Amino acid sequence: MRPEEAKAIGDFLLATLDTEVNTTASVLSAVPGGRLDYRPDSLSKTAIGLVRHITLEDEWFLNMIADGRFSPPPDDSDACGIMTPAQAATRYKDRIPAGIARVRALSGAQLADVMEMFGMKLPRVAALGLAVRHSTHHRGQLSAYLRAMGGKVPSIYGPSADTQQAATV
Repeated sequence: MRPEEAKAIGDFLLATLDTEVNTTASVLSAVPGGRLDYRPDSLSKTAIGLVRHITLEDEWFLNMIADGRFSPPPDDSDACGIMTPAQAATRYKDRIPAGIARVRALSGAQLADVMEMFGMKLPRVAALGLAVRHSTHHRGQLSAYLRAMGGKVPSIYGPSADTQQAATV
C-alpha cells in the first residue's frame, strides 16, 4: 500500500471513529446499573463485561496501532476499576479522542507499515479498520442487551423506538 493511500484511508476511518465516540458513550451509559450481571446466554459476556470490553479494547486498539506493535489485550475483569456504566462512558469520552489523536499523528508511511496482530500481518491502517469494526460490533451487541435488561436504547444512527416513544410522551 502506498503511504498516501494509507493516510487517506486512515483519515477516513479516524473521522468515522470521531463521530462514534458520543454514540458509543451513550450506549455505555444506557446500561441499567442494577442488571450488570445480565447475559443472554452462558457463552455471552455479562453486560459489565461487555461495557469494560468496549471501553478498554477500543483504547487498546488505538494505542497498539499508534505504537506499531501488538500488546496483550487489557484485563476486563473487576480489577480494571470500571465498576459502573457511567465510569465507562466517562473514560471512553476521555481516552478514545486521545487515542484517535495519536493515530491521526502517524504519517502515511507509518500507517502503511506492517504490524503483527493475533498472528496476522497487516498494515497499521488495516488494523485501524478492524478497530472500527470491533467497536461497532460490540456496541451493537450491547445495544441488543438493553431492552432485555429493562433499559432504553438510545439513538444510534437516528431515533430508536425508545427515543421516538419518549418524544411522543
